Amino acid sequence: MPERATPADFTRVETWVFDLDNTLYPPAARLFDQIEARMTAYVMATLGVARDEADRLRADYWRLYGTTLAGLMHEHGVDPVPYLEDVHDIAVDHLAPDPALARAIGALPGQRVVYTNGSAPYARRVLDARGLSGAFDAVFGVEHAGFRPKPDRRAFETVFAAGGIDAARAAMFEDDPRNLAAPHAMGMRTVHVAAVPEPAPHIHHHTDDLAGFLARLR
Repeated sequence: MPERATPADFTRVETWVFDLDNTLYPPAARLFDQIEARMTAYVMATLGVARDEADRLRADYWRLYGTTLAGLMHEHGVDPVPYLEDVHDIAVDHLAPDPALARAIGALPGQRVVYTNGSAPYARRVLDARGLSGAFDAVFGVEHAGFRPKPDRRAFETVFAAGGIDAARAAMFEDDPRNLAAPHAMGMRTVHVAAVPEPAPHIHHHTDDLAGFLARLR
């Protein structure tokens, strides 16, 4: 089971790595509903299939390859750049700034970065809407991993090499439990951010209140 966190658990952490979707904003914002609708439409238009088949492919590719995009690239040679531009063309104006989270992240010692399976431009739009832009030193999208997605360990290694991140001295915050397996194996402290705890050996800690969790570490 995930452990209760104490400041001592994070004393060696020099880099704090945060996922974006459903981690730095609440799932109730339902941004992914918009993204999934656009992904389905993109699959329909690109592959010439009906909506039911597009939904099935989208879900299957996410399960098999880590993201729908990875499956489309592998199975159909889809160009990732226009895909990412299209599926992330969503409304984020209903997101509310979170000053408590901004303060908690900004108070962390060392480097603070965002690493998402989405694109970096999309991530920056979300961070701006949440009032979190000034809290981070860098933003990495799937393009920085050569379009290889989490949970693939090679994706983490590529991004961490680009960011000069020592995994053994880093922590990963993520809503998708499968995306914490590689960070754990690489020596990172892992934190599952979700309403329901996930009992798994590669998860050190769980929280449903990221701002409160980070504030307690200080």
